Amino acid sequence: MKRLFDNIISVFVVVIVLFLLVPLPPFLLDVLFIFNISLSIIILLITTNIHEALEFSIFPSLLLVTTLFRLGLNVLSTRLILSEGGSAGQVIKVFGEFVIQGNVVIGVIIFLIIVLMQFIVITKGAERVSEVAARFTLDAMPGKQMAIDADLSSGIINEQEAKVRRSKIQREADFYGAMDGATKIVKGDAIMSIIITSINFIAGCIIGIVQSGMAFNEVLNVYAIATIGDGLVSQLPSLMISTATGMIVTRSVSEGSLNEDVIKQFLAQPRALLITAVIVGLFGVMPGMPHVQLLLIAGALGAVGWRVSRQMEALEREKEAAPAIQEAAKREAEAQQSEMDYYKDINNVYSLINVEPIEMEFGYSLIPLVDESSGGKLISRIVIFRRQYAQEMGFVIPSIRLRDAAMLGTNQYVIKLKGEEIARGEILIDYFLALEPPNPAGEIEGIETIEPSYGIPSKWILPENKEMAEIYGYTVIDPLSVMLTHLSETVKKHTYELLNRAETIQLVENMKRVAPQLVEEAFPNVISYAMLEKILCNLLKENIPIKDMVTIVETTVDALSITRDTDLITESVRAQLKRTITHRFCEDGRLSVITLDAEVEKKIIASLTKNDQGVYLALGSDLMQKLLTQLGEYIKKFADLSQQPVLLTSHIIRIYLSRLLEQFYPDIIVLSFNEIITNVQIQSLGNITFS
Repeated sequence: MKRLFDNIISVFVVVIVLFLLVPLPPFLLDVLFIFNISLSIIILLITTNIHEALEFSIFPSLLLVTTLFRLGLNVLSTRLILSEGGSAGQVIKVFGEFVIQGNVVIGVIIFLIIVLMQFIVITKGAERVSEVAARFTLDAMPGKQMAIDADLSSGIINEQEAKVRRSKIQREADFYGAMDGATKIVKGDAIMSIIITSINFIAGCIIGIVQSGMAFNEVLNVYAIATIGDGLVSQLPSLMISTATGMIVTRSVSEGSLNEDVIKQFLAQPRALLITAVIVGLFGVMPGMPHVQLLLIAGALGAVGWRVSRQMEALEREKEAAPAIQEAAKREAEAQQSEMDYYKDINNVYSLINVEPIEMEFGYSLIPLVDESSGGKLISRIVIFRRQYAQEMGFVIPSIRLRDAAMLGTNQYVIKLKGEEIARGEILIDYFLALEPPNPAGEIEGIETIEPSYGIPSKWILPENKEMAEIYGYTVIDPLSVMLTHLSETVKKHTYELLNRAETIQLVENMKRVAPQLVEEAFPNVISYAMLEKILCNLLKENIPIKDMVTIVETTVDALSITRDTDLITESVRAQLKRTITHRFCEDGRLSVITLDAEVEKKIIASLTKNDQGVYLALGSDLMQKLLTQLGEYIKKFADLSQQPVLLTSHIIRIYLSRLLEQFYPDIIVLSFNEIITNVQIQSLGNITFS
C-alpha cells in the first residue's frame, strides 16, 4: 500500500490515459468532475498565498497533468452525451440548466463569453507574461551571479549561503523556462474546449434528428443543456488554472503573498482612498443614482483612508523627533566634558599621535549607515567580513576606526591605511547602484558613475526604478553594500601591510594550542619572529592563506638547513601548500592559465641578476615589451570568462616574474608547476613566445 501511495501520481496519469478508451457510468463521472473543480480551487488558493514562484515549483508539471485530466473527462462526457441521448450525469445537467434557465440563446451567449474571456484575456496574457519572464530571468542570471560573488567577497554571506542562492537562481531560470512552455498547454486546452463543445452540439443534433427521430426543438433543448453544461464543468476549472498560471508568473517582484501585498500596498496610499471616497460621494448625491449604495461605499473608503492617514502621521512624527532627541543627548554629553578639560590629561595628548592600522572617514550624509542607534548596519557587516576573512585566510584583520570628517563632501568616504589615504569613494544614500550588464534589455534613468571596487560602469537610480532595472538585467546594489564591498576589497589588497611583529607573535601563540612542541623547537632559536613575519607577508601579498601555520613553520625549519633567503624559503612553503593554492585558484577541477614557451623561460632565467638587495629580473626593453603585450592580450580572455588571470611558470623564476609583473598587471596570479596538485586539468588559454 505504501509503495502504491508513493507512486500515486504515476498511477493517476495512467488512469487518465485509460479515460480515453474506457467508458465510465454517470455517477463516477460526477465524482471526477467534482474532484476536478476542487483540485483547481486548491491550486488557485495556493498561488494566491505563496511568497515566491519557487514555493510551488511543481506547477508546470501539475499544469500538464490537470490539463490531461480535463481532456480525459471531456472525452468521457462526450461519449455519454452522444451515446445516452444527452444524459451525462447530474453535474453537467445542473450546470447547463442553471446557465440556460429556459433560454438557449442566452445560455449559449454566456458560455461563449466565458470561453472567449479565458482564451483572449487570461490565457493569452499569461502566455505573454511567461515568455517575457523567462527571457528576462535568463538575461539577469549573470548580474545576479555577480551580486552573489560581491556579497561573498564582502563577507555578507558565507560559501554555503552563496551555493544556496546560486542554486535558487538556476531553479528560477528552469522554472520560468518550463512555465513558458506550459502556458502553451493552457492555450491549447482553451482551443480544444471550444472544439469539443462544437462537436458535442453538432453531433448531438445530428444523432437526435437522424437516429432518434426527435423534433428539432427537443433536440436543441436536450443537447444545448448537455453541451453547455459539459463546457462549463470543464471551463470553470480551466479558468481557475489559467488565472493561477497568470498569478504565479507575476510573483517575481512580490515581497509577500498576494493577500499581504494587496493589503499592504493599498493601505500605504491613504490619500488615494480619501480622494476616491470624495468622488464616489459626489456620484451619490447626483439625481437618479443609487444613493444608498454609493454613499455606503464612500463612507467605508473615507473611514479606512482617514484611519490609515492618522497612523502614518503618528509614525512620521516619531521619526522626526528621533534625531532631535539624539542631538540633545549628544550636546549634554559634550557639556559634561569640554575639549579643553579632556586634553589637560597628558595621556590624552599622546592619543593624538597614534596611527590606526585601518581608518574609514565619511561625510555627514553617511552617518546613518554607521550609527547603530539609527539602524546603521556597517559595523555588524564589518564584523561578519572580519570573521569570514579569518576563516578563509587565517589572518585577523585589526579593528577598523570609523569616524566622520567635516573636510569631506557629505556623500564621500575615505579609506586610510596607517594614516594615509589608499582609496576614496562617493555614494548616494537615497539611491541604488545599478551595475550595467554587457547587453541591457533597456535603458534606465540615473546618474552615471563607476563602481568603486571593480570599475564597472554603473548608474545611481531612484528606488522606484529598482525593479525595472533588475528586469532590464542590471545588478542593483544598496549603498551600504557598495561602501562595504569597496572597504573589503581594499583591505584584502593591503592585508600584507597590516601584518606586523605583534600579529606574528599572536599567530605563534595561537599555534601553541595545537603544536606546542613545534613552537618550542622553532622559536626563537631556529626561526626569528622577523623572518616568519617576512614569509607570511610574502604569502599574503600573493593572496595565499596562512591558516596552516604548522606546515608553514615546519617547512621553514627544514628549509633553514639549506638557505636563509626568505624568498627561497617562501617558495618552499608554497610548494608544501600546493593543495591550498590549487583549491583557491582552481574551479571545478580545471585551471585556466597562460603559459610560457620554453625559450622564453630560458631567456628569463638568463636575465636573472643578483646585487646587494637580492635577485631581480633584468629583461631587455624589447623582450619586456613582447612579454607585456602578449600577456595583455591573453588577460582579456580571462575577463570574458569572469576569471582571475593565472600565469603558470617554473618554480625557478616564479617569484621574480611575479614581482616584475605586479607593476603592470597587479591582478595577475603567478603560479609554478610545483604548486598545482596532479589531478587538476590545466587548460592553456595562450602561450607567450618571443619569436
